[in-house]
Formats: sequence, C-alpha cells, structure tokens
Amino acid sequence: MTAIYTFDVFSTLDGYGSYDSNGDWGGYWGKQGPDFLDRRLALYREEQRMVLGANTFRQFVAALGPSTEESKVSDPVNTRMRDLPTTVVSTTLEGSLGWPDADVVSGDAVDVVARLKEESKVPLRSHGSLSMNRALMAAGLVDRVQLTVFPVISGRTGADPIFQGAADFDLELIESRTLDGHTQELIYRPTLHA
Repeated sequence: MTAIYTFDVFSTLDGYGSYDSNGDWGGYWGKQGPDFLDRRLALYREEQRMVLGANTFRQFVAALGPSTEESKVSDPVNTRMRDLPTTVVSTTLEGSLGWPDADVVSGDAVDVVARLKEESKVPLRSHGSLSMNRALMAAGLVDRVQLTVFPVISGRTGADPIFQGAADFDLELIESRTLDGHTQELIYRPTLHA
C-alpha cells in the first residue's frame, strides 16, 4: 500500500500563497482564529512525514529556527511542524540546517516522492513548496490538495501564485469546513484533466 501524499497550501481568494515585501498583512493574512489554530494543531498531531522543497525549507528554518535555538515562532502548530520527521528534496542544500529530524535527499522530486510513497508507513504532507508540488501533481503523485482559503484578495501585494504554470486538473471535493466563520478548508482529490 502506498502512503497518501497531501499538498497542503494556504491561499488568498485570488490564488496567492503569500504577499510581497510591501504587504502589511501579517501571518495568515491576519485572519487566523481559534478554530483555524486548533484544526492545524490537530492535523500536525497525527503521525506523518513532512516533504519540503529546498526554498520552503530554508524559509521554515529562517522563520522557526533550527533545533539548537528557541523557536522564533512560539505557537504550538509551528513547534509541532518543526518536530515532525522531514524529508527535504534538494540539489543545492548540504545538511539539515539544524532542523531537528530532517533528511536532505538529492534528486528529482518525482523520483524521491515516488519512492517515499512506496516506503513510508505514515502519510506524507507537504506545506508550500509550490513548484515541487506542481511537478508532483503533474506526475500523478499528489493524492490530496488541502487548500485553506483566507478571506482576502491581495491583488496589489499578492506573491507566489499557487497554481501558475500548473497542468490542468479536475478536482473532486472530498471534505470541506469553515473555520472561524470566514476561512475555508477544502480538500480535493486531483485528477489530471485529459
């Protein structure tokens, strides 16, 4: 049996994964609430392996700190995410940058993740890592897209369009919920559009 791979991503309504340096939104576009934070903690409490690309991993290390320091972000969600076993797919990184339980694997993400799906006894989850996950979707390796849509439009300051350059997909909605009365969590099963 192969492990389930989830591409977990946060988005604005207009499809951006973050905002540029001129944006003043703050983390989670300032829209996080207790339902959202409880849901995220519940997701990360489950046994799983994180899979990250090099750029996202570097951003996480910069924001959360390596294991030898106190976390710069002290909420339990980020602390739990940092403590999960993590595979970093990279051709440029050497070493785990002090991340507690990270393995850096060199190679093509499609090959690495295909092997992980066959070998892992726990589900796989990737948060962010946009270009890597677009390639994995095109290769048919993403089982679920978990899209959390925050109630903002960042047309002027939006950065990192999530699906820009992606292949075409049909999406089957398998789960949805509203968090804090305004944030949507949508879980889809993607199928390459023929």
